[in-house]
Formats: sequence, structure tokens, C-alpha cells
Amino acid sequence: MTVFQTLSLDRHGAVALVTFRRAAQLNAMNRQMQGEITEVFESLGSDSGTRAIVVTGEGRGFMAGADIKKYAAQSGPEFDAFQLAGARMYAAIEDNPKPVIAAVNGFALGGGFELVLCCDIVLAAETSRFGLPEIKLGLVPGGGGTQRSVAKLGRNRANLLLMTGAMLPPEAFAASGLIAAILPGDALLPRALALAQSIAAEPGEAIEGLKRLTALAEAGDRAAGLAAERALVCQLYRSEIGQQRVQAFAARSAAKAQAKP
Repeated sequence: MTVFQTLSLDRHGAVALVTFRRAAQLNAMNRQMQGEITEVFESLGSDSGTRAIVVTGEGRGFMAGADIKKYAAQSGPEFDAFQLAGARMYAAIEDNPKPVIAAVNGFALGGGFELVLCCDIVLAAETSRFGLPEIKLGLVPGGGGTQRSVAKLGRNRANLLLMTGAMLPPEAFAASGLIAAILPGDALLPRALALAQSIAAEPGEAIEGLKRLTALAEAGDRAAGLAAERALVCQLYRSEIGQQRVQAFAARSAAKAQAKP
């Protein structure tokens, strides 16, 4: 079993809990952390015993972006390699076959917010803060922040974040649907784990299929999405669990109808 230095992996039945653990740095990401995030998410994606993933941070930060001290020490080629490795890390989350729930406990800035944008469902603590402050360094996001923020928030809201580097509370993202619920800090992780457990209890083939279908919808490929949806529902109808649940529902409905006076 891999021993991680910058994060922990805990099991709650079929739910995996990934916790970033560089609290003294507000969980800012260095190269080691980047590699460990990639490793753990790629591993969980291929693990048949994992049905859902929750990701959160230790302390006051979810992830306060990249570790700028390490950033500043990189040569040009090292910086290029860091960005390329980051693309693989974000893909390991966004393209993970398992649903990923972000429990955003604190600061989610820069690369941390880009990571949030890769997740399937987002819950946030009342005290959490979100932003893409790269412009303050004379940079732009390099981990997909420009593209995913427009897809998730709309272009004008994304421009506000990107061009000002503003750090905003979770309420600013509720109307867009990015954040599903805003919770007191002590209720955040229990709610995220309970939500993950409820999703993990559903048929894995259907849940993973839904993630693929919503990704097609977000990409705007309507024809491919509709075709894939029809194919999946027909496949699931023929599956053992699909037939069990459909037939059980029909039987319950018939019994209720007979019981009526």
C-alpha cells in the first residue's frame, strides 16, 4: 500500500475519502502533492471496491493553489513540466469513472479552484472562499481554469473572476449551480460522506454511465449524448439489477392497486 506524504486515503465502505494534508501551507500544491493526487485518483478510478470519492482539505484550506515558493524556484522547462503533469492530475479527477464530491472546507484558490471545477458535486463550508487569482502574478490559470470556469459559470462570471482575481464566498456560486449546498463547517464532511454513501448504494454501472452522459451534455455534443443515453438505458434495462428493480417496482404498484377499496 502506498504511503502518501501530502494526503491521506481513508475508506468508508465503498466510499474513498481523500484529504489534502499540507495544512501549514493551506494545502498549497507542490510537485510531490501533484504526483500523489494523480496516483490516488488514477488508482481509485480502477478500483472495483470504490463506488464514490470525497475530497477535502485539512485545516483552513481546501487547496490554496500552487505553492508559489516552489513555483518561483522552477526553471522554464521545470515550469512547463509542472503544467503538463497538472493536466494529467486534473484529468484523473474530471475523467475519473467514479463520481467525485468536493467538500470544500476553506480556501479553494487557483489550482485548488481548478480542482473543484473538475468535481461532479460540490459542497462548501460557510467560511470557504473561491477564486482564480493568477492575474495578480501576471499569469493566467494553467490547469483548465479558463475553460472550465466558463463551462460551469458562464463567460461573464468567469471573466469577473479571471480578470480581477477576486476571492468570493460560496454564495456567489450558488445560483450557477456549481455549489450544491452551503453548510456549517462541522456539518460539511458528514454531509459529503452521507451523500457519497447514498450514491455508492446505487448500481455502479448506471452511476458511471450518468457521469459520462453529463460530460457529453456539458461538451455540447447533443447527438452523441442522446445516442449514448438510449444505448445505456437499453443496456441497463436488460441487466440483472435493472430487471430486479423494475419488476419489484411493478409488483409493489400492482399490490397497492389491489389493496385499494
